[in-house]
Amino acid sequence: MRSLLAALAFFLCTAISAQDYYLFAGTYTTGKSKGIYVYKFNSVNGELQWVGNTDSCTNPSFLSVSPDGRYLYAVNETGREQPGRVSAFSFDKTTGKLQFLNQQVSGGDDPCFITTHSTGKWIVVGNYSGGNLSVFPVAADGSIKPYAQMIQHKGNGPNKERQATAHVHSTFFSPDFQYILAPDLGTDKIMTYRFNATSAKTLTPAAVPFSASAPGSGPRHLVFHPNQKFVYRIEELSGTVTVSAYQNGVMKNIQTIATHPADFKGQPGSADIHISPDGKFLYASNRGEENNIAIFSVDAGSGRLSMVGYQSAGGTAPRNFIIDPSGKFLLVANQKTSNIVVFRRDMNTGLLQPTLQQIEIPNPVCLQLLKL
Repeated sequence: MRSLLAALAFFLCTAISAQDYYLFAGTYTTGKSKGIYVYKFNSVNGELQWVGNTDSCTNPSFLSVSPDGRYLYAVNETGREQPGRVSAFSFDKTTGKLQFLNQQVSGGDDPCFITTHSTGKWIVVGNYSGGNLSVFPVAADGSIKPYAQMIQHKGNGPNKERQATAHVHSTFFSPDFQYILAPDLGTDKIMTYRFNATSAKTLTPAAVPFSASAPGSGPRHLVFHPNQKFVYRIEELSGTVTVSAYQNGVMKNIQTIATHPADFKGQPGSADIHISPDGKFLYASNRGEENNIAIFSVDAGSGRLSMVGYQSAGGTAPRNFIIDPSGKFLLVANQKTSNIVVFRRDMNTGLLQPTLQQIEIPNPVCLQLLKL
């Protein structure tokens, strides 16, 4: 009887600690991709199970889930003769099905990033080739209204091929949702705006309007430390991470560290950056010739980084990746080899161990998780 009770207790504890999620994967549809793919993700064994996908969404390269999990928003990364757009979908947690709601023009070519305000009433989009960011009100039914505000960036950088004009690469809310931080790859700046959710003109320049990266570095994405005292930016063109102290929209740079070995002579192609839920380790993806995940330890007091090692991404051109909320797994989207690879994290060392879990999906770019 005791052994039976012990087994039952173990089963109940395991069931309680286990948590399933929906995994959304945004893709480029220039090949065989159907658009947005939906999977179930098991946070105990890292298993992925296909649920469904859209059938006609063009280049939904980046995604954002509404705070209540009822809606999914996607950029449609197109430009020129086919202006950039953003799309809204309702999501049924019971069936795992997406239903198209509507679409709006994004305000610029090649939108590449989208994020949602904590109220669910606003979304903010970064238009890469357009060099601007747009703010969209969200209707009560989750559909997107035409953009209410668009801010155009101006400037350039020393890399004539990649920095001839402004290129807004992302639009991140601060943890308190009082600011938008917009890394601009073309101008080597993180532009900072106050965000007023109760005003028609939601964005205004912050008191300190930008934080500069090194000339030619090309800031791309960023992540906040869980303690909210530090922010880390990945710089695509230089293959570096810059660490900044953060307070009330103001960033003060305190360290820049390479995401590749000192003897690396290839072309950097850094893409994405995330930090473990406990704030002890930071990860950065490198494309180009490296195709790996750089692993750093984080000093709790200063926020500074130290190199731990590198892990092959298990494919080519690792773009977006994501760490599950438990911190046990890291999932990588390899765009050019069309696969998503699941790694198990050692929470003591930060190192990654490949699992047997891997799925094939055409041209994956962005990964987002939603608790079931």
